[in-house]
Amino acid sequence: MQKQWLAKAYRYDKNGWIYLHIEGMPFERGFQRGYLTANEIDEFLKTIAHIQQFNTAKELEYFVKAAAKLFKGKVGREYVEEMRGIAAGMKRAGKHVSYDQILFANGFIDICWYWWPKEKKAMEPGCSAFIATGSATADGKIVMGHNSWAGYALLRFCNIIVDIVPNKGNRILMQSWGPCIYSATDFFITGAGLVGTETTIGGFSGFDKKGTPVFVRARKAMQYAESIDDWAAIMIKDNSGAYANSWLLGDIKTNEIARLELGLKHHRLERKMDGYISGSNVADDVKILREETDSPYDDIRNSRVSRRERWKQLMKEHYGKIDVEIAKLMLADHYDVYLKKEVPSSRTLCGHYELDDGRVPGSRGAYLPAGAIDGKVVDSDMAKRWQFWARWGSSCEIGFNAEQFLDKHSQYDWLDGYLTDLPAQAWTIFPEK
Repeated sequence: MQKQWLAKAYRYDKNGWIYLHIEGMPFERGFQRGYLTANEIDEFLKTIAHIQQFNTAKELEYFVKAAAKLFKGKVGREYVEEMRGIAAGMKRAGKHVSYDQILFANGFIDICWYWWPKEKKAMEPGCSAFIATGSATADGKIVMGHNSWAGYALLRFCNIIVDIVPNKGNRILMQSWGPCIYSATDFFITGAGLVGTETTIGGFSGFDKKGTPVFVRARKAMQYAESIDDWAAIMIKDNSGAYANSWLLGDIKTNEIARLELGLKHHRLERKMDGYISGSNVADDVKILREETDSPYDDIRNSRVSRRERWKQLMKEHYGKIDVEIAKLMLADHYDVYLKKEVPSSRTLCGHYELDDGRVPGSRGAYLPAGAIDGKVVDSDMAKRWQFWARWGSSCEIGFNAEQFLDKHSQYDWLDGYLTDLPAQAWTIFPEK
């Protein structure tokens, strides 16, 4: 039986990415994923264990038990079976993990950045993203781009692109993180003709332990939503507040775009048939901004604000001409709005905390090994072909050399062995056809 399952799945590695095709019943497709990426999932768990122990003085088992307790009764049978399959596939490949460890890994954002309150201010992720349509784009159809920001030690495990063909619901093509059954970094295409991405709402406070974990809601939305309205409704129902995001969505059947800003107390769905929506980790909805975050709105020394203003400048410059090539250039942009010059920093759309000395007030610190680790771009025509562009290592040409970085910044030697080189790779279309 297991050989038959594995015969339906495949993996190939290219330009820093792992491309994975899985299909079938929940346990079956989970088994395929666990078997084909066992080494990467094992390393992911070891890395997050190290990071959590350093940041909280708690062993991984503490968070695994917390996840099992917090998520009890909140994960439907389909996704429980898929995660059990991941653990079984890893065991077949010689890596022994428990279901509870895989459950925690899927909910690590809920647990580590929202349930555990002491850590989120320093560790919250970030992104730069946009979606455009109508008169904003070269062909009048949708163009969407995104890069993922967080600490490089853990973010290096989001180099997985997964094509999921479930036995029911919509097919999904998504970037993913470690063993997550949802995207987590959030860049996806669905068989319903939806495309989507997000930027995390920065400075957010709020978490409802009774709510459904974000990995369940986001995966369900990708798999079962047939429209933007469906997608938003699934995310809003039983919302826990974890991973509060500005979700950018598009429907390639109609070329409509939308933004769901989803806090805990408040949410807003904005829709457009013409124009663009950008994201830089600051909420636009004033109720979310003022009542659920401590984020500034107009201080361009702050990364969230400076990147929002840079999006405005670039959209004005390229309006009416935006296509996948322009999207790639914008994601790689290094213009610092505060310093008024080209210099990669924490305030540029292609973020480089590792190159930022932290002198500007509002910075998180000096030379953090963190920033934008990738770039992804799609347009309506590519989505119809079930493909998107992806670049690993950085959105630009800079890349990251772990040994050189640690030689210069020994204060981060606690990450020695967990930081790895991230050479800037070429833009590549996935899947190959």
